[in-house]
Amino acid sequence: MEPTVDPAGEPIPTSAVLMASSKHIATKCRGENMAFINCKKKDPNPEKCLEKGREVTRCVLSLLKDLHQRCTKEMDAYAGCMYYHTNEFDLCRKEQEEFEKACPWNE
Repeated sequence: MEPTVDPAGEPIPTSAVLMASSKHIATKCRGENMAFINCKKKDPNPEKCLEKGREVTRCVLSLLKDLHQRCTKEMDAYAGCMYYHTNEFDLCRKEQEEFEKACPWNE
C-alpha cells in the first residue's frame, strides 16, 4: 500500500483514503459540500461553482492531513485494508473500529 501522505506531509486522496475517511468528511465538510451542491442545483454552468468546489477540496485535504497527524497508524491500517480489499467496508471492520476509536468521526 502506498503511503497516505507525500514526503512533504500533504495527504494523497486515493479512493481507499477517501473511503476510509468518508464518515469524517461527511460530518466535518458538510457545510462546504452542501454549499457546492446547492450552487450546482441553482446553476448548471460548471464555472459558476468552481470556488465552492475548491472550498470542498480544501476542507477534505485539511481534514485528511489532520486525521493523518492525529491517528497515523490507524488511518494507514484502515486505508491499507480498503486498498487491499478494493474498498469493501465489510472486509475491514476491525481496522475501521480501531480508526474510529482513535479518531472519532462524531466528535
